[in-house]
Amino acid sequence: MSRNLRTEAADYLFDAILMLETREECYHFFEDVCTVNELQALSQRFEVAHMLRESCTYMDIAEKTGASTATISRVNRSLNYGHDGYDLVLKRLAEKEKTQ
Repeated sequence: MSRNLRTEAADYLFDAILMLETREECYHFFEDVCTVNELQALSQRFEVAHMLRESCTYMDIAEKTGASTATISRVNRSLNYGHDGYDLVLKRLAEKEKTQ
């Protein structure tokens, strides 16, 4: 995360998110914090990241998610040159699915 994003306010927000314990609590919190469009955009980007890691084509991703090729490219750039946040969470989700 770039330095200008590392603020006390961001720390407080992330600490709040880490306090959420259930999916239902997440829905309540994020519906209060985000607009519907913001939450849909975040969800779409995460789905795009998952599909890219599953080696889906841009065309398949765009068709399934409705994401633009610009969004898919932006997520792909984050996957390849970012801070590995997507990969960290995708790996943990895959591990969780294996144990269920």
